[in-house]
Amino acid sequence: MNSIRKVLLIGGSGFVGSAIASRLAREGIELLIPTRRRVRARHLLPLPTADVVEADVFDPATLARLMVGVDAVVSLVGVLHSRSGAPYGSDFARAHVELPTRIVAAAHQAGVQRIVHVSALGAGPDGPSEYQRSKAAGEAVIRASGPEMAWTILRPSVIFGPGDSFLNLFASLVRRFPLLPLGGAKARFQPVYVEDVADVVAESLQREDAVGQIYEMAGPRQYTLQELVEYVGDLTGCRRPVLPLPEGLAMLQAGFLEMLPVTLMSRDNVRSMRADNVASGPAQPWGRTPTPLETIAPTYLGKANKRCRFAGYQLHRP
Repeated sequence: MNSIRKVLLIGGSGFVGSAIASRLAREGIELLIPTRRRVRARHLLPLPTADVVEADVFDPATLARLMVGVDAVVSLVGVLHSRSGAPYGSDFARAHVELPTRIVAAAHQAGVQRIVHVSALGAGPDGPSEYQRSKAAGEAVIRASGPEMAWTILRPSVIFGPGDSFLNLFASLVRRFPLLPLGGAKARFQPVYVEDVADVVAESLQREDAVGQIYEMAGPRQYTLQELVEYVGDLTGCRRPVLPLPEGLAMLQAGFLEMLPVTLMSRDNVRSMRADNVASGPAQPWGRTPTPLETIAPTYLGKANKRCRFAGYQLHRP
């Protein structure tokens, strides 16, 4: 695995992909990062080993050209919302199943033998949500890629860090509304730091014992969604009362939110929360120590309220 010198990073301009790009660039690994619009990846241009190119990775011919000369592929593309369908909607199918299928085909054609595929904790063919079922179908494509393909699958829980779309969403909501009706309030999460995910991706590319393995990735502690929202409120100085909603009302709320120009919550998201998003075994592979949420979140959520930026802040635990 130490022969890997150039990596095709598909989905590299997003929140997680940017962290992975920075991590791999520090090791001197050449990066080819396709993006539909180069301007969206301008923050990656200063990376000394990164080549950012405009390309449509859903086009098989384009994908085949991108594969030429690379040693490995990191597959990151994912969407949280989709039009509904059975067993999953078309947007989920396109991003989570069809794209991995095309990645595998293009890799075979170019002779690329290493893939690290980032899936999601809770992925399963019988998952309660279309998102989870489509993620499982994408994993199946990777696992079926043949004995000549050295693959690793990572299943992270919700990912936090500066620029995330999870804690920052709740920070925006608690600043705007005096009361938060919350679906899935008792659902449990085990958030993982984005830099931990980047480290594991980088290490997976080099480790022989990572081949053919599926690793869960989570943080050191579990929290209910309500605890996380209240924590965000404390950090921003805008703690609001949380009103837990039964699933029926949560589905009605999500149905309304789906009609907004930007979807904040969908009915499929509500269905995902029927199953706790926590690790079934070790939080991270190879005996790694996960980064606590409380050491990172105050550095970016607490900036608007210095009273909340004190060392050693811990969530109140019942």
